Amino acid sequence: MAALSDNIERFIKELLQEDTRIELKRNELAQYFGCANSQINYVLATRFSMDRGYLVESRRGGSGYVRVIRISTSDADLLETLLERVGTSIDEESAEAIIHRIYELKLISLKEARLLVACVCRQALNLPTTAKDALRASILKNALVQVFKNLREET
Repeated sequence: MAALSDNIERFIKELLQEDTRIELKRNELAQYFGCANSQINYVLATRFSMDRGYLVESRRGGSGYVRVIRISTSDADLLETLLERVGTSIDEESAEAIIHRIYELKLISLKEARLLVACVCRQALNLPTTAKDALRASILKNALVQVFKNLREET
């Protein structure tokens, strides 16, 4: 099933290379890949989230659509958007998705990404889950602010 999800993700990302906003019919996409609509929903929810730099809008029904918008790095409020997404608490998977996103945007190196992932992983934070999520959010927010400070200093 992972291969199918990978293929759907790749297909959508190829479409997004041509334009930052695409509109798809969920039924047509499911038919094209020979899968259920729920598989399309799964890919959209897990691989095209705000953490990964995408905004997904959806309307169900006969004339329903799925609109996928790639958030560009030139958005002046990218840092603000990321900080807002982190909030006061964030789970490990979402934190890793944000780190992966800033790596994809070439805002940090692979070594820096790996280091950040190590800092927010559950093994590094030996606390109850709610405290881990709050501490993880604080660490990630501070790291994001520093990443953007570094970018400003480099230019």
